[in-house]
Amino acid sequence: MTRPRHVPRPLLLVVLALLGWGGTALAQLQQAPPPRNDGTLSLSFDAARARMIDRSDKLAAARAAVESKELQGEGVKGLGGPVVSISGLAYAYNANLNLDLDPLNQKLGQIGSSLPPSIQGFIARVPIPQLPNSYTLNRHDTGANASVSAVWPLYVGGATDAVRGFVSAQTREAQADAEQAGHEVDTLLVQRYFGAQLAQRAATLRAQAERTIAQHDSAAQKMLAAGVISRVERLQASAAYEEARRNARKAEDDAALAAVALARTVRADGSVMPQTPLFVISAPVEPLGYFIDSALTRHPGLDKVAAKKSQAEQLHEGEEALRRPQVIAFGTRELKSGNADWVAGVGVRWTLYDSIDRNALSAASLKQVEQAERTGAQARSDISLLVERNWRALENARRQYLEMKVSVELAQEVVRLRTSGLREGTSTTLDLIDAETNQAKVLTERAQAANDYVQALAQLLESAGLSDRFSDYIARADVRVN
Repeated sequence: MTRPRHVPRPLLLVVLALLGWGGTALAQLQQAPPPRNDGTLSLSFDAARARMIDRSDKLAAARAAVESKELQGEGVKGLGGPVVSISGLAYAYNANLNLDLDPLNQKLGQIGSSLPPSIQGFIARVPIPQLPNSYTLNRHDTGANASVSAVWPLYVGGATDAVRGFVSAQTREAQADAEQAGHEVDTLLVQRYFGAQLAQRAATLRAQAERTIAQHDSAAQKMLAAGVISRVERLQASAAYEEARRNARKAEDDAALAAVALARTVRADGSVMPQTPLFVISAPVEPLGYFIDSALTRHPGLDKVAAKKSQAEQLHEGEEALRRPQVIAFGTRELKSGNADWVAGVGVRWTLYDSIDRNALSAASLKQVEQAERTGAQARSDISLLVERNWRALENARRQYLEMKVSVELAQEVVRLRTSGLREGTSTTLDLIDAETNQAKVLTERAQAANDYVQALAQLLESAGLSDRFSDYIARADVRVN
C-alpha cells in the first residue's frame, strides 16, 4: 500500500494547530529542565573535588598508612643508642634445715671407752645427757634490692642504619600509594561527575523526544480517522512511540543510577546537581613529549618502584651487617649507699662460623635489588606507552567532537525540512518522527563525544601524574556543552 504524498491543506492547518508546531521542536530538544527547589546540592567540579578529598575513605586510609610509617620512622630514629634500665626486687624467704643427731649421740656414748680406767669409773657414776634424735634449723628474713643497668651498642656492622633506611623506604612507598590513590579518586570523580551530566542530558533528550513523538502519535490517530494516512503508517507511528517510551525509561534509570553514584562519591545525603558542564578544548593540548616527561618524573608508580628498590638494598645491607663483628659497652650498679656492687665492661662478638649460608643469603638479597631495577625499567616503558595511548585517545575524542558538528547541523536541517514538508504535504508524520528521533540521537552522541574527551583527558592526566591540574584544563575550555 502506498502512502499518500499530499494532505489537504485545511486538515494540515488543524493538525499543526493541535501539535503547536512552528519551529519549536529543536528548541524543546535543547531546553534544559528548570532547576528543582528540593534541597539538591549544586556543586562545581572544584567544590565536588574539595568535598570528596575531605570525606573520601580511600584517601583517609592512604593517609593513615603514611602516618603509620612516619611514626615508625620516628620510633626507630634513635635505634643503636644506649639503653638504660632500672630494676628492683623485694623478697622474703623461709628456710628449714633438718639435722640428724643420732650419730652424735652414738659418739657421745663412746667417749667413756677411750678414757683411762680411773676416769671411766667416775663417768660411769655421772650419766651423759642424750641429744634429741633430730633438730630443725629455721631461718627467715625479708629484703629488697635495686640496680641500674646500661647497654650501648658501639658497633653493630651497620644493622641499625639498615633498619632505619628500610623503614624510611616503606614510608616513601606508603606516600607513593597515597598519591596514586589521590589520582585514582580524581579520575573517579571525573567519571561520575561528568557521567552524571551525560546521563541526565540523555534522559532529558529522550524524555523530550518521547513527548514530541507522543504528540505525533496522537495526530496520526486523528489523521487515520480522517482517512488522510493509511493504517500501516498509523501502526508505524505507534511503534515509534513505544520505542521512544522504552528509550526514555532506560535513560531515566541510567541517570538515576549515575546521580546516586555521584552523590556517594562526594558523600552527599541527597542528590547532586553538577554546575561545571561538559567541555572540549578545540585546540590540541600539549605535545606527547610533555606528558611523557611529566610521567617519568611525577608518576607515583615509579616512586613506589624506587621505594621497593631501596627496601631491597637495605635488606641486603642488613644481611651484610650480620657478618661483621658487634661491639657493645655495658654496666650495672646496685642502687644503695655505701659499698654497692657494680660491674662495667666492653663485649665483642664475631660469628666465625654459622650453619646458615650467608653468601647465599647475600646473593639472594642482591637478586631482589636486581628485580626492583628491572621492574622499574619495565614500569617506565609501560607508563610511557600508557601516556601515549591516552594522549592519542584524547586527540581522537577532540576530532570526533568537532567533526560531529556537521552531523548535528544535518539532523537539525532534516527536522526543519520534514516539518516544512509536512505543512506542504510532501512529508509524512513518520518522516518527521524519524527526523526528530535521529536529531535526539545525534545530540546525545555529540554529548557522549564531549564526555569521551573529558574522560580521556582525566586518564591522560592521571597517567602523567597531573590529575591535580584538571581544573586548569577546565579553565582553558572554549567549548562548553550546556
